[in-house]
Amino acid sequence: MAKVSESENTNKINMIGVGTTIEGNVSSNENVRFDGNLIGNLSTKGKVFIGQSGKVNGEVRCKNCEVEGFVDGKVVMEELLTLRSMSKFHGEIVTNKLSIEPGAIFTGKCDMSGSKGSNTEQTEKQER
Repeated sequence: MAKVSESENTNKINMIGVGTTIEGNVSSNENVRFDGNLIGNLSTKGKVFIGQSGKVNGEVRCKNCEVEGFVDGKVVMEELLTLRSMSKFHGEIVTNKLSIEPGAIFTGKCDMSGSKGSNTEQTEKQER
């Protein structure tokens, strides 16, 4: 039996198609492509791609994220968030790197001190 390497596992993609609505939390170790609707939280160790028809209302935690659709909530990522020109984002961003194409709509708060959460939590404690 051939052994599957870890790099091959990270190339797998979980797809949520147009016309599908998920209410609840989604957790995965792989990449996720969302073209449907999510009302809840999404957590993955891989990349999240939210297509043009994709809508997420909740929190997204991942390594990298690319948005073409609509997000209303909070995204926390280890590396890069890319908001494509047709994207609409309302909420809070916590990331190390942010790319916003002309035409993208972003309303909210952005923290680029990283995704580890400790910096954000320490800041919130200091503000109290």
